[in-house]
Amino acid sequence: MSKPFRITWQIFWDWLFPPHCAACGARGAWLCAACLEALPRIVPPICPHCGEPQRSERLCRHCAQSASSLEGIRSFGLYAGPLQKAIWALKYEGLWVLVEPLSNLLAEYSRAHPLNVNLVAPVPLHKRRERRRGYNQSALLARALAERLGLPYCADLLVRCRDTPPQVGKSREERRLNMEGAFAPLHAIPEGARILLVDDVLTTGATLEACAAPLKAAGAAAVWGLTLARAALDTDRASPF
Repeated sequence: MSKPFRITWQIFWDWLFPPHCAACGARGAWLCAACLEALPRIVPPICPHCGEPQRSERLCRHCAQSASSLEGIRSFGLYAGPLQKAIWALKYEGLWVLVEPLSNLLAEYSRAHPLNVNLVAPVPLHKRRERRRGYNQSALLARALAERLGLPYCADLLVRCRDTPPQVGKSREERRLNMEGAFAPLHAIPEGARILLVDDVLTTGATLEACAAPLKAAGAAAVWGLTLARAALDTDRASPF
């Protein structure tokens, strides 16, 4: 979708459906200033690899004991409060207008905590699931983020070759096994590619790991993960993510 068309569509949408905050319902913006201020941002100290909030900058216990294909993972905030409601509205209620404020949050984080990347790509949905939903929210966010950062965007770097069962209620190891072999590169990886993989919510990192492994095997120089939110594994049992 071209930028002029997006602006025209936004004006028409705002006229047809006056903006109201997806988190609190206040009129005037799809994510109001008060809710933006109240977003549960992640701040240091964090695990230097997976980005989990903790009391020190040392590797967390899991990262210290596990090999990874990722250079690291970073998340803007915790999957709670206004951020949780906004992600839900984008992902399940088709509120595409939230792409702009949510991708702005990712851009804000990326500028404050720059990563050594030169290409942005989304975590793909399986074609069957994308047809059913009508869109891939991670792709919408990744495209908008790439535009804001002035980086190339590659929509089809990876393909989801297996429609995996939902991760809800699974342990860390079950999630890893569930995602094993679920992704494959669709094209040759550009030489020297340092890829930023964008997704909406992180729980254990199993999905990002399953994406990074084939990318590294295909020649990617580096793979980082960036998500809007980070959900705790225990709270995720009551979540659709």
